[in-house]
Amino acid sequence: MKYESQKVARLYFIAALGLFTGQILFGLIMGLQYVIGDFMFPAIPFNVARMVHTNLLIVWLLFGFMGAAYYLIPEESETELWSPKLAIVLFWVFLVAGALTILGYLLVPYARLAEMTGNDLLPTMGREFLEQPLLTKIGIVIVALGFVFNVGMTVLRGRKTVISSILMIGLIGLAVMFLFSFYNPENLVRDKFYWWWVVHLWVEGVWELILGSLLAFVLIKVTGVDREVIEKWLYMIVAMALITGILGTGHHYFWIGAPEYWQWLGSVFSAMEPIPFFMMTLFAFNMVNKRRREHPNRAAILWAMGTGVMAFLGAGVWGFLHTLAPVNYYTHGTQLTAAHGHMAFYGAYAMVVMCIISYAMPLMRGRIANSNRSQVAEMWGFWLMTVSMVFITLFLTAAGVVQVWLQRYTDTPMPFMVVQDKIAIFFWLRELAGVFFLGGLGVYLWSFFIGTDAEAARDNAKVLAKVNSKATEESTQETARA
Repeated sequence: MKYESQKVARLYFIAALGLFTGQILFGLIMGLQYVIGDFMFPAIPFNVARMVHTNLLIVWLLFGFMGAAYYLIPEESETELWSPKLAIVLFWVFLVAGALTILGYLLVPYARLAEMTGNDLLPTMGREFLEQPLLTKIGIVIVALGFVFNVGMTVLRGRKTVISSILMIGLIGLAVMFLFSFYNPENLVRDKFYWWWVVHLWVEGVWELILGSLLAFVLIKVTGVDREVIEKWLYMIVAMALITGILGTGHHYFWIGAPEYWQWLGSVFSAMEPIPFFMMTLFAFNMVNKRRREHPNRAAILWAMGTGVMAFLGAGVWGFLHTLAPVNYYTHGTQLTAAHGHMAFYGAYAMVVMCIISYAMPLMRGRIANSNRSQVAEMWGFWLMTVSMVFITLFLTAAGVVQVWLQRYTDTPMPFMVVQDKIAIFFWLRELAGVFFLGGLGVYLWSFFIGTDAEAARDNAKVLAKVNSKATEESTQETARA
């Protein structure tokens, strides 16, 4: 690790993984509530479990992005972080605010929580994914501003690179777009119109810039491919992400009362949204194939390649399945949406956060990479989680297809709850896959506690010795040919 201040990232990574575990536990609770309606009622009603599940997703990814930026920016800028103390203070503010919010969801009726936190003064609560109380939203803005200021000052006083510039644009966009969560007009159409400016323009806009910059940083470090080559790929990916993602917001405007032209704009540009994710897959595999050195951290390379593939499948392919207006007319809000959401969030954002953690954590512990035993366990965790997520997506897709056929497409549609009973088998299978996913997460977390520093040093030395031996052999052959 080149700069001492990079160590602040460790706090953020640990918190991210802890909150990720909580998100999966509440996901399993929700999964059982789909088939056992009164499971844990009234202690944790379904609406509360869903709020906690989705809010933990957002918060742990934000912790991961912040930790990644605190690690990446000093190295890219070739200077220490502007204020490590500010980073630590903001970490505790964000963690305490997040914990109190989750406790508020679990312990206080939502209407009462709204009264206690000033929602009467500025109504912002009650909307999907933006259920946070007003005080929590204000806290998020303060943390985001402090964070952007801290990393921005670091960039300004150091080296400027394409990676750090694109990351900063993504982080600033993340902070700016969240401000629309404070705008809650009485008109429902206008409310939904601007609500998507937070939700869509995060996950299909500025977050893609963060994803691309993090992936590029890791690939530069583990492959040794020239920075200029990777930066050219990054420019093309970011351009396509913004071109398709911004106007692709229109696929959320199909049926909310917006003008009809959004059906054309949304369909056309949404159909193009898989392109940047496909480019990201080619990017990851090309860089690994062209690598000029063997890096001891094989797990980080696996996460990097997996991110490209799963992001393309989840965000690209499964997004395209129901993004065209004539298809979305029948599929909107069904389990097909849930299938797309699960694989897209895991493939695009959860995996890239775990990729940067896999690369950076060993370095913050004084290692080039973890021991061979640790990496084998981590890769087992990777495959268990990834294969489980594929099955979760397939089971939800099957449930969605049956749901559309029985409830919407047929001339004799069945009532919603009757259809839910008929697709219960898919919910049971989804729950089973979720248990395997939790097991994979457990193996992944366990991998951090396997292998001593001495064991890691020995395993890394073996890899580097093989690399040096191969390089010497190639050099000798070149000399002989000359």
